[in-house]
Amino acid sequence: MNYQADEHRYDNANLYQHVGRSGLMLPKISLGLWHNFGCNSDFSNMKKLLFTAFDHGITHFDLANNYGPEYGRAETNFGQILKEDLMPYRDQLIISTKAGYDMWPGPYGNWGSRKYLIASLDQSLKRMGLDYVDIFYHHRMDPNTPIEETIMALDQIVRSGKALYVGLSNYNGEMADKAVQIAREIHLPLIIHQNRYSILDRTIENNGLKESAGRTGMGIICFSPLAQGLLSEKYLKDIPKDSRMARDGRFLHASDLTEEKKAAIRSLDALAKERGQTLPQMALAFVLHSKEVTSVLIGASKAEQILENLDSLKQPDFSEEELRRIDTISLPVARM
Repeated sequence: MNYQADEHRYDNANLYQHVGRSGLMLPKISLGLWHNFGCNSDFSNMKKLLFTAFDHGITHFDLANNYGPEYGRAETNFGQILKEDLMPYRDQLIISTKAGYDMWPGPYGNWGSRKYLIASLDQSLKRMGLDYVDIFYHHRMDPNTPIEETIMALDQIVRSGKALYVGLSNYNGEMADKAVQIAREIHLPLIIHQNRYSILDRTIENNGLKESAGRTGMGIICFSPLAQGLLSEKYLKDIPKDSRMARDGRFLHASDLTEEKKAAIRSLDALAKERGQTLPQMALAFVLHSKEVTSVLIGASKAEQILENLDSLKQPDFSEEELRRIDTISLPVARM
């Protein structure tokens, strides 16, 4: 092992906060491995991203069974780096993974059945070389599996020692309330929601999830805080040829960037500069402003991006006038 973690990585005690009313703390900024950890990514850069994050106090790394490409490859790559360099720090890390989207062919490799969730986590643990994960999520609501079955599968996972806590991802408020009620009755440590949230995506404000989390004492960790890159400064003028929108368009389409949205993004950029921040820094700070939000998940292709994102925590909190201006600019073009 050559890697030695920076001895000052915990100097900023304000980086951490509790997940809802649980005893677990997460860094306000966590590193997601959805992109840049698959078979088409540079392995040495993966190490640099993980080491840079941990050296600056980011203790939480978030995966899913089908992160890649190929499916499972992000977990395999992370597991190799864990074995070679990070295993001495295992008890200082929060490692999460998920199951709920398609993973293998046939009726048992998708959705939320007991068979799929337990089998998928077993596979994830093998890929990462772990005995347990810190958080295991059901990745999406399943309209055809009773919520009782899904929650009882999560309960079995915790009782078997394969996860310390469990969470829900991409749930709405109504289904979250049902899940939490069952979890409370059986004393399952269901503590966290993982949902998309940004200045340009207010879905959790309107589908009851944010309200449910606050009422039931669950934390929220938010992904896509930069709205798939729309708030990254890349799209202030035109669509760059090397951007995600230009490359594949799977999650971000050219049609998403209307003239109205482009004008709103420019206005938000101007407001960020008034605050002494970049647009992505302000976007992260906006998500973290909500008292229900514990952490925000960032993705990075370069180590420098992680450091820039951490700087979003340095500016003062928003004034009421700044929040009003953000809403006035963004709500007419935001996903609701």
